[in-house]
Amino acid sequence: MQKDKTKKIGPRAWSQQEVKLLKKLFPLGKSREIARQVGRPLTAVRQKAYGMGLRTSLNIPWTEDDIRLLKNLYPNEIVRNIAAKLGRSTEAVSHKAHKIGLKKAQYPRWSDRELMIIEKLFPAKSIREIAAEIGRTPSAVASKICNIGLSRTPRIWSKQELNLLKKLYPTTPAKEIAERLQRPIPATKLRIVKLGLKKRNKKKP
Repeated sequence: MQKDKTKKIGPRAWSQQEVKLLKKLFPLGKSREIARQVGRPLTAVRQKAYGMGLRTSLNIPWTEDDIRLLKNLYPNEIVRNIAAKLGRSTEAVSHKAHKIGLKKAQYPRWSDRELMIIEKLFPAKSIREIAAEIGRTPSAVASKICNIGLSRTPRIWSKQELNLLKKLYPTTPAKEIAERLQRPIPATKLRIVKLGLKKRNKKKP
């Protein structure tokens, strides 16, 4: 006997009329009205708007639910993710958090992806633009740029440096390599990640 095959039902596609309504009302802060009219969850409306690049103004009133969610997420979540869930810009989220006195419990560690975005965008993009891209504060981005040794006139990695890095990394700590190359440790680690270098596995006795 053949088993009945059931098709997996994915998210309902947004119609042109729904998208038109979203573009018209979302910038005015009327996400709840949109959710009611299109029959979708409020979170789905906000995430769709954020994915389309729509943002609400800094002047759009915050609801009690918005503030409750902000207070719950802000201490341990990066601003970009909070903005996506609220359907607001990172600037609006940061502004509101500062205004009501919210603080980060412990800001999340910098990921390899974030560091690569910084190196890719700097110096073509401003610090504020980079901060908005990765969901960090401008001051945090500026500090990290300084920490990893980036400058407006970046020091290019020579072929000799890259060859030495590839040779040493499997058996030598990144800190020692950085000292030998006279480069910042974070910048050396970032280059290691971009090159995809791996440590040599120790043989079991």
